[in-house]
Amino acid sequence: MKILRLDELIRQGRLAGQRVFIRADLNVPQDDAGHITEDTRIRASVPCIRMALDAGAAVMVTSHLGRPTEGEFKPEDSLAPVAARLGELLGREVPLVSNWVDGVTVAPGQVVMLENCRLNKGEKKNNEALARKMAALCDIFVNDAFGTAHRAEGTTYGIAQYAPVACAGPLLSAEIDAITKALAHPKRPLVAIVAGSKVSTKLTILKSLASKVDGLIVGGGIANTFMLAAGMKIGKSLVEADLVGEAKAVIEAMKARGAAVPIPVDVVTAKAFAADAPATVKAATDVADDDLILDIGPKTAAILAAQLMASGTIVWNGPVGVFEFEAFSHGTEAIARAIAASDAFSIAGGGDTLAAIAKYGIEKDVGYISTGGGAFLEVLEGKTLPAFEILQQRADG
Repeated sequence: MKILRLDELIRQGRLAGQRVFIRADLNVPQDDAGHITEDTRIRASVPCIRMALDAGAAVMVTSHLGRPTEGEFKPEDSLAPVAARLGELLGREVPLVSNWVDGVTVAPGQVVMLENCRLNKGEKKNNEALARKMAALCDIFVNDAFGTAHRAEGTTYGIAQYAPVACAGPLLSAEIDAITKALAHPKRPLVAIVAGSKVSTKLTILKSLASKVDGLIVGGGIANTFMLAAGMKIGKSLVEADLVGEAKAVIEAMKARGAAVPIPVDVVTAKAFAADAPATVKAATDVADDDLILDIGPKTAAILAAQLMASGTIVWNGPVGVFEFEAFSHGTEAIARAIAASDAFSIAGGGDTLAAIAKYGIEKDVGYISTGGGAFLEVLEGKTLPAFEILQQRADG
């Protein structure tokens, strides 16, 4: 993917004295008192900001936070706690600027935070007048927010259209490189793990991947629908019976290419959906009418682990069982450990996937961990993300 990158501009010495507008993803969780409970996204934004400051730029940073109503400021929508935390990480004060659309005063070597961009009327619908005003604030626009790359909004698309120069920051660049490596030019065999509660939410992804991957591992409630499609009993497990035909179509599409969707040979069942429900391992053919399938069994886990160990590229989205309950976490742990031990290039994304990676402490063993949930899923669906599209247009133009 041909895009202009921030590090290229820095190498060319083009940032000194320039006004740089960075769209970061600083949408962090907070408790009821407004305290930040997890600051990964803020820490991840620091390299981009430092790069611009060290290159002598006058830096403006903004992000959305929560779901504010455009034009209506409420204290809980403020980026003030984020600016304070960013200041701690940078070792300098980061002033927060409100009502910034009509002008911002910032000198080279300084950084300011622009209040929640979704408070501006027209941000979400990418209003042209707003986008042109924001573009006029800067000499260089930097998109470093992959988490919002699937949305064509004022600060993710419109400003990139009209700014004198538009480029990708290091986080967005890394996402593009990882996605390209995993999906556009993968080392074979390419194996995807798509898991979750419902086929309906991942159907377009399953169909898209069925034309690309050598192995498609399904897990969670999705696997139940595929088991039903394969003519197996699933008891009272979570299932979407109306999508059995779609599941069969995915299985057939894979088979036509000499690829496969492995169906579990054993499962872990319970009579109730509860953390303390007794877990029973049984053959996939022995599921009783009152059973709930809550995880893959050890034999299935071993088969899938071997497949992952032999892969060239792995794409992972979703745990294969109810891994929050210890008795039903072993399948997901086996998958996680196999990915960690595999020589394959792996890319993982999605909130539950990141929680599993953290639970098993394999962060350093995954090739790339994607920070954007919705954006990551849309990439797997085969969509071109608006933020990528406009940066490519500007690079070509």
